[in-house]
Amino acid sequence: MTVRTTQVITYTHPDVLSRGVAEGWADPEPDPTQIDWAPRQAAAAVPFRVVDGRPLNPFAPTGIRYGRAELGHWGEQLCADAIVTAFTEDGRRLVMVERGDGHGWALPGGCVEPGEKPAEAAVRELKEETGLALEGVWDVLPARYVPDPRASDEAWMVTVPARLHLGTARREDLPVPVAADDAAQAAWVRADSYAVLVAHLADTYEGRLFAAHEEMLYDLLG
Repeated sequence: MTVRTTQVITYTHPDVLSRGVAEGWADPEPDPTQIDWAPRQAAAAVPFRVVDGRPLNPFAPTGIRYGRAELGHWGEQLCADAIVTAFTEDGRRLVMVERGDGHGWALPGGCVEPGEKPAEAAVRELKEETGLALEGVWDVLPARYVPDPRASDEAWMVTVPARLHLGTARREDLPVPVAADDAAQAAWVRADSYAVLVAHLADTYEGRLFAAHEEMLYDLLG
């Protein structure tokens, strides 16, 4: 008779407990059972359960059962992403940044700060990562779970996409994004469809799409 065992993986990246706590992007509490979960559950954009005092990713399993993997926040971390598009002579363009952490090309975005609305966070992150301060009416889309490759069963990302379309313009007349903050590059990339976007990143930048944004951009671009 063969006895099969299931390996339970526990992992938190060392940067979370050192640099993350020091810089303020990680919860200083190493034991999630010591956290008062009621307020976090009440504020969550996507409902989640707490089992034996530990948060449970509503889309688990991720492969890491216990610990925070590479994320700093126990439970849900609410983020916002800026989706800025325009039509040009060669099709639809989308503002994207190459992440400085090696996880590929992504929408400009980041964590929603306490007291900040998601749309405000999207506008702020766009300016911080690309230098673009754009006026217009932002369309705030419903919050959605994103399969962040840095997540675990106890720490995960939820984002609120905010969309701004600039209409039709010549490519040379579009505002020029300049990489800043934690972005390595920033550019208007071709995005007539999801397939075009993926091919453009590979052919032009030898890049790949950030895994957490694949499903979202597939849904948005078709």
